[in-house]
Amino acid sequence: MEPGSPEDWQLRQLRDNHSPMRRAGWVTLVYVLTGVVWIVLSDRLIGSLVANVELLVLLQTWKGVLFFLVTGLVLFYVIYRQLNHDRALLSLQYEQRRALRFRERQLTVLMNNLPGMAYRCHPDEHWTMSFVSAGCADLTGYQSDELVNNRSVSFASLIDEASQPEIALAVEKAVDRDGAFSVEYALTRKDGERIWVWERGCSVEDESGVRFVEGIILDISDRKALEQELEVLATRDSLTGLLNRRESARVLAEEQARASRYRRPLALLWADIDHFKRINDTWGHAAGDQVLCAVSDLLRDSVRSVDTVGRFGGEEFIVILPEMGAEEAREVAERLREQVGRQVVTLPGGETVSLTISIGVAAFPDHGQTQEELCAAADKAMYRAKKQGRNCAVMAQAS
Repeated sequence: MEPGSPEDWQLRQLRDNHSPMRRAGWVTLVYVLTGVVWIVLSDRLIGSLVANVELLVLLQTWKGVLFFLVTGLVLFYVIYRQLNHDRALLSLQYEQRRALRFRERQLTVLMNNLPGMAYRCHPDEHWTMSFVSAGCADLTGYQSDELVNNRSVSFASLIDEASQPEIALAVEKAVDRDGAFSVEYALTRKDGERIWVWERGCSVEDESGVRFVEGIILDISDRKALEQELEVLATRDSLTGLLNRRESARVLAEEQARASRYRRPLALLWADIDHFKRINDTWGHAAGDQVLCAVSDLLRDSVRSVDTVGRFGGEEFIVILPEMGAEEAREVAERLREQVGRQVVTLPGGETVSLTISIGVAAFPDHGQTQEELCAAADKAMYRAKKQGRNCAVMAQAS
C-alpha cells in the first residue's frame, strides 16, 4: 500500500479519529441532540396550535410514541453508518493482511530457493545476523537460528582472518555512501571444510534510522578451483608438470635481475635428451611421453628446492641455479648426466630404454650479462656437447 493512498488515509482515520470512547460519545451526542430538538420544537408547535386540553394530552401521548420512533430511526442510522464504515475498514485490513502474508510466503520461497544465503546483519565486528535464509545450512553447515544474533557462532568467526580487513573496509565504504559492495573470501564451514564465497551487499536504513547490511552470499569454490587450475595450466607444462617455456623465461629473468642487482652468481643448465626422435620413431609418441616424464621427475628430484626446472620445448629442459658459480654448476650438470645415464625406462610393452642427455652450462656474468645471452650461451654449449658425441656436459665459452 503506497503512502498517501485512500486505503492508507482510511486506516489513519480509524486509528486516530475512531477510538471506541469517541465513537460511543458521538452516538450518544447525536441521540441527545435529536431528543432535545424534538422535545423543544414539538412542545412549542403543539402549544401554539391546540388549546383543547384533552386533545393536547392525546397529542402529547402520540408525540412520545413518535419521539421513540424518530430517535430510534436516527440512532439506527448512526449506528448502521458506523458499523458499515467499520466493516469496510476491517475488510480492507483483512485484504491487506492476506496480501502481506502472500507476499511474505513469496519472499520466503524466493529466499529459500536462492543459490546461496540471503542475509540481513548489523555492520559490527561480529557481523551479527538478524536474518538468514534457509540456504545458510547448505552454505555454512549451520542452521539459521545458530547464526542469528550469534546464538552459537558469529558469522565473522567463519571468515578467513586474512580477508577480514578487506571486507570491513568494503562494508564501511558502502555504509558511508549508501552504496553496494562485492567481495570474495574464504569461509570455514561447520564441518571444517574451507570454501570460497562471493558476497554482494548494500547498506540500508530501517524506519527507525538503524543501519543494516543486506545481501547474498554464493559458493564459488568450483569457480575458484577452475581459476587455480587455469593458473597452473598457464605456468606448467601439461605433460611433465614442470614450468613451461614462458614461466621458465620469467623466472630466469627475475633471477638474472636479482643476481645483477646484488652481484650474486647464477648458473643455467640447458639439457637435451639424446636420440629422442629415435625413441618416438621406434616405440611411438606414447613411449616418448613416458621418457619425458621420467627425465622430468629425475631432474626435479635431483636439484635444490631453490632451483627451478622447466621444459623449454620438445625434449629440451633448463635448470636455473641461483647462487651458484660456473664450476659448481658443471659438477651439478655431471651429476645429473650420470643419474640420467643410470635411468632405465620400462615401456608398457615390456621394452626397456636407456637414456643419456647432453648439457650446456652457462654462468652469469661470465657467459652472458642478460637473460637472452645466458640462454644463447647455454644452448650453444649444449650443441657443442652433441657434436662431441653426446652424453656429456660442456661449459659455455666466455663472452
